[in-house]
Amino acid sequence: MQRLDVRGRTSVITGAASGMGAEVARELDRRGARLALVDRNRQGLEALGLTGTGHTTHVVDLTDDAAVTTLAGEIEASHPHLQTLITCAGSSMLGDIDQVTMEEMRWLMDVNLWGTVNITQALLPALRRERAAHITHLVSIYGLAAPAGRIPYAMSKFAVRGFTESLRHELERSSVTVGAIYPAGVKTGIILHGRYAAAIDPAVAQRAAAAQAAMYHTEPADAARRIVDATVKRKPRVMVGREARLVDVLSRVTPTHYWAPMRKPLKDAIDTTTPIG
Repeated sequence: MQRLDVRGRTSVITGAASGMGAEVARELDRRGARLALVDRNRQGLEALGLTGTGHTTHVVDLTDDAAVTTLAGEIEASHPHLQTLITCAGSSMLGDIDQVTMEEMRWLMDVNLWGTVNITQALLPALRRERAAHITHLVSIYGLAAPAGRIPYAMSKFAVRGFTESLRHELERSSVTVGAIYPAGVKTGIILHGRYAAAIDPAVAQRAAAAQAAMYHTEPADAARRIVDATVKRKPRVMVGREARLVDVLSRVTPTHYWAPMRKPLKDAIDTTTPIG
């Protein structure tokens, strides 16, 4: 399969203002790519401090269909050679099923799933015009294994995984390839800055989030290099972080019992019901 050369070619990155999206933007900037940086956070986009030229920033809510249609036109007008799309935008949510509301679950599905579908569908015609292009969706290990206390997040990530795999098969005879990245244990702070169900005591939610964040080992810059390498090589499936590799094996070896070995190390991070003190 033809390897991509990102120099002088455009990559679209969603969620580029912070976290994994910002690290991927910095890595592609170092490799000489042109960038279309997409996020709702204008200040975060402006503070990235990239050194390359030809970059554009786009402040857009990816759940807004009309705004995404307009965004696609703006990107195509500014970037005639759109080679890659890397979707990093997303959020997390803590809460058991009796703590989260339908409104909260729909909100997370809108952000994590429909935002990903929306931008992918809008930019696909431009990607198809290239001789070789690649779409990279950041899924999560929680798209492979579903933990307690993360039902909305796991639902959204299993759905993103399904969308990614179906799209890969749909485009298999085209110039566009599709890959899924399954990060775990990356120290981006997503769990600390994500949402939690309004029914949870904020102090309890913060304790649970901090317990999970303390288990993360992979540096964001290392994860970004893996993600960009996977995009350049047009890999269909890549695990990022040692926790991801372990969960991948567990979910395949024991698909109905993987939770037993996961439960113990996650016990503090999944308990959002016990008051502090």
